[in-house]
Amino acid sequence: MNKDFTRWQTYFYTGLVVVLPAFIAIAVVAWLFGTVSSFTDKLLFFLEWFPEPSREWIYVNGESGAMHWWWSVMALVLAAFIIGLIGRMTRNFVGKKILEFVDWTMLKVPLLNRIYAAVKQVNEALTKKNQSSFKQVVLVEFPGPGMHSIGFLTGESHDEISAQLDSEIISVFVSTTPNPTTGFLVFMPREKVRKLKMSVAEGIKYIISLGAVAPAYISPGGQQAPALTSSQVTELVGKAVEGDPLASSAKPEPDAAQNAR
Repeated sequence: MNKDFTRWQTYFYTGLVVVLPAFIAIAVVAWLFGTVSSFTDKLLFFLEWFPEPSREWIYVNGESGAMHWWWSVMALVLAAFIIGLIGRMTRNFVGKKILEFVDWTMLKVPLLNRIYAAVKQVNEALTKKNQSSFKQVVLVEFPGPGMHSIGFLTGESHDEISAQLDSEIISVFVSTTPNPTTGFLVFMPREKVRKLKMSVAEGIKYIISLGAVAPAYISPGGQQAPALTSSQVTELVGKAVEGDPLASSAKPEPDAAQNAR
């Protein structure tokens, strides 16, 4: 009986490893779609002018409020088209002048100008090609001596802070796990920040997985340490439930055993 329970427990955790990534991915996409559509649905405001009989094909309750998902998809496509059209307009002289007028108007409105200026400054800092914001994964000693954390380089030019500390200071965003959107902004001397070869996407994946999914690394000798595949992760989970998580790694491969001799 105990053996059957352990076996089914292993099956459950193995199935959880297989199903959980897909479930989380679908949940995130559904949440993003619902959040974005709550704004883009307003582009179809003219649908409210349709007569009563046709509203049951537009709204979920047949009168007003939330729309059916296909109308939300159409609104999302319309929003993407409008954004692309605005981007194309900014490439000609008239479009640039219109953009400058909108920018000038937003900066003249009280309260709104502060929010608009801050968002615009952050957006420019993240999108400029000559900036290194969030384009480099680094390793820093944080939150204390002997402890290290994965971070993202956000800036390399902080004149005032560098002058105060009498050292070349760079800023690093140290993300928390498993939510990489929150964290700590730390300023450290350049010589104490180590740049890593992993990409930003791999760094984020590393943080979200609590360090379980390590990116592949090519050693100085040219040999690549392989990353764990999904089947290997599933096998490790199964063996961990059975009480022997290192059984698969403790057994040497035939070639490795022969070389060891």
